[in-house]
Amino acid sequence: MAIKVCKFGGTSMADGMIMRRVADIIHSDAERRYIVVSAPGKRYSADVKVTDLLYRSAEAARSEGCCKEVFAKVRDRFVGIVKELKLDLDIEEILDETEAEIDRTKDSDFAASRGEYLSARIMAKLLGVPFLDAKDLIRFDEKGALDESCYDDIAKACGSVPAAVIPGFYGRSFDGKIKTFSRGGSDITGAVIARGVNAQVYENWTDVSGFLACDPRIVSGAKSIAVLSYKELRELSYMGANVLHAESIFPVRKANIPIRILNTFRPEDKGTLILPSVHYKKKMPSSIVTGIAGKKDFTVLFVEKSMMNYEVGFTRKILSVLEKHNISFEHMPSGIDTLSLIIDSASLRNGLLEIIESEIDEAVHPDYMRTLENVALVATVGHGMSASVGTSARLFKALSDAEINVRMIDQGSSELNIIVGVDNADCEKCIAAIYHEFFDADDAVAAGV
Repeated sequence: MAIKVCKFGGTSMADGMIMRRVADIIHSDAERRYIVVSAPGKRYSADVKVTDLLYRSAEAARSEGCCKEVFAKVRDRFVGIVKELKLDLDIEEILDETEAEIDRTKDSDFAASRGEYLSARIMAKLLGVPFLDAKDLIRFDEKGALDESCYDDIAKACGSVPAAVIPGFYGRSFDGKIKTFSRGGSDITGAVIARGVNAQVYENWTDVSGFLACDPRIVSGAKSIAVLSYKELRELSYMGANVLHAESIFPVRKANIPIRILNTFRPEDKGTLILPSVHYKKKMPSSIVTGIAGKKDFTVLFVEKSMMNYEVGFTRKILSVLEKHNISFEHMPSGIDTLSLIIDSASLRNGLLEIIESEIDEAVHPDYMRTLENVALVATVGHGMSASVGTSARLFKALSDAEINVRMIDQGSSELNIIVGVDNADCEKCIAAIYHEFFDADDAVAAGV
């Protein structure tokens, strides 16, 4: 029998009624055998995610020696879910053990991981299948990276049972302690499990019916994307299309396992299918642009020096300054005599920008250097752009017509994307202008208007 690994997000675990919906989805397809779950998310807009409560519990344990008051809210959520589901599960005993361990370890990673752990214990009971703890399946090496030797352990553990529920978001570090992925990391867990069991598809169930061509808060009625490539997904996820964690593609990409994004609340929708390049070419859509996404709050550090292209080690000296301060850059457009570093502004707070400017000035003695703050990056992504004449002209004319000043341009060597830098205040306007140019205009052509 084929194997599907399914990951259900926080909104799919928010309460007992929704968890029953999840159980129905799983039971509707016998191939959905290994289930990865998140911690309960918000039930309504003013609600608090369980993971946030657990982080606060660890803070309370460190500052006050006891997390009882904060953890009481976590306790109420899980006790309520078990009662709603009418399960024969002593959740109070599990919660007592969890609270005591948070007080003992005072460890944020351990505390945060318990939301997924408790969700998985409940879902396993609801489905009547074994619970497999992620700490016994997923390992991290001394550098905090995924230890790929764990895939054999996953294959062995999952191969011993026909189906199982596994908590997302965490694993075990090299020293035996609980270690979490970054926030949203349950998506990564699902991908790791999918590769470990050699799944035919990795289904990621959330509260939206796949990816849209742009943020629907910017363009109402934005079109859905039926098919994406891994590379397009990586670009859009990184630039703010937050349907799927940007790092979750790496485990499945190596095994050419497709990902399908599906909606727990509209399971009949087809969602978005994400494919490796070898399969994507056969289903590649005819559209020029696949999607547009943007992120705000970048700083551009512009360096100019005559004949810098002849100066051996020029770029290395600049990057060494960033490395010294443990700062990464997002993009680095360059010319014969110019180089720009685009850096997340959040990493340059507390006077660090001025320090870096001074150290770069000392390291390379530029003719001119300036910084541009409050910059948004907007990425237009699509494999179809490279084969379509005039794509760039259309894009920049649309921005000109919308009276948007482009501060920076960066096009990847793969011709998969065009990134423009604009003022933060113009980010949404920029995304809308590009969307309307490539989607509304092309619709009109297709309709013969």
